[in-house]
Amino acid sequence: MSKYYYVYILANKRNGTLYIGITSNLVKRVWQQRIKFLKVLLINIM
Repeated sequence: MSKYYYVYILANKRNGTLYIGITSNLVKRVWQQRIKFLKVLLINIM
């Protein structure tokens, strides 16, 4: 069985930091990045 890998480029905001990586589960990785961003946002608000 073949395993597929994806190269991704994510940004935390327009013209913000770029996150580049490789993953075999793109949906999971996008959600992990989103949760990480929300945690940082909540810490900065409090």
